[in-house]
Amino acid sequence: MNLKNKQEIIAKYGANDKDTGSAEVQVAMLTQKISELTEHMKSNKKDFATKRGLLMMVGKRKRLLSFLKERNLEGYRSLVKKLGIRG
Repeated sequence: MNLKNKQEIIAKYGANDKDTGSAEVQVAMLTQKISELTEHMKSNKKDFATKRGLLMMVGKRKRLLSFLKERNLEGYRSLVKKLGIRG
């Protein structure tokens, strides 16, 4: 994930250009990283350190999504639909 990708994600999901800490932006960035690592894991099946990092990222994204679901259900639903996760 390079700087340009991060800026695009922040512009798309954030409230403004400096909004990097909101749950929506964090979930979107984690989703991008997870998809990149998933592709890496397809060709490097024995890379256990990356697998551990991937699992930790999935857990963090899950916690952020549950936080967002509690606070803003409509925002949660729209974010899940935009990212194409959870069903």
